[in-house]
Amino acid sequence: MRKNNKVGTSMTNNIKELSQEQHEDLLNTLKTRFEENMSRHNNLEWAKVQEKLDVNPEKIWSIHEMEKTFGEPDVVGYDESKGEYIFYDCSAESPKGRRSVCYDRAGLESRKKYKPENNAIDMATEMGIELLNEEQYRALQQLGNFDMKTSSWVQTPSDIRDLGGALFCDRRYGHVFVYHNGASSYYSVRGFRGSLRV
Repeated sequence: MRKNNKVGTSMTNNIKELSQEQHEDLLNTLKTRFEENMSRHNNLEWAKVQEKLDVNPEKIWSIHEMEKTFGEPDVVGYDESKGEYIFYDCSAESPKGRRSVCYDRAGLESRKKYKPENNAIDMATEMGIELLNEEQYRALQQLGNFDMKTSSWVQTPSDIRDLGGALFCDRRYGHVFVYHNGASSYYSVRGFRGSLRV
């Protein structure tokens, strides 16, 4: 079951955009978070990040989706070769607006009963973001302690997924762990973290 929430957004030539008020509120939130967490993005300047966001309305719409599902997106790097800023969900725990979901559509459809409303892959696609992979998840954990009480689905290699499994990660006992579950499983403490390049 898909939730269709377009309040406060407009569609112009299939490009999703925020209202001016939403745009300004989001930029203020992102700027404050950026300035309060400089250790995540040493040597980067907010003014240059904002320049990129201002000319990419579809990307800022995606960041708004990350924000409204409690992901607390923030800049974690800059790809000089492509001229892109990299955003990750940096909420302390797996974003609470994206929990209780199966890994993907096939996992969801394979359930005979007690199906959740959605799945991580479809949600990420609708938001215009990608699930973190294991390498990205470990890189995020170098910036702080995340998922101390929750866990997050991560991109799963095709050979594992083809056999019905999916991967998730968390942080316990001072270490980052990678586990497996059936792709159809879901838990109230498991969501997913996303990445976006702008």
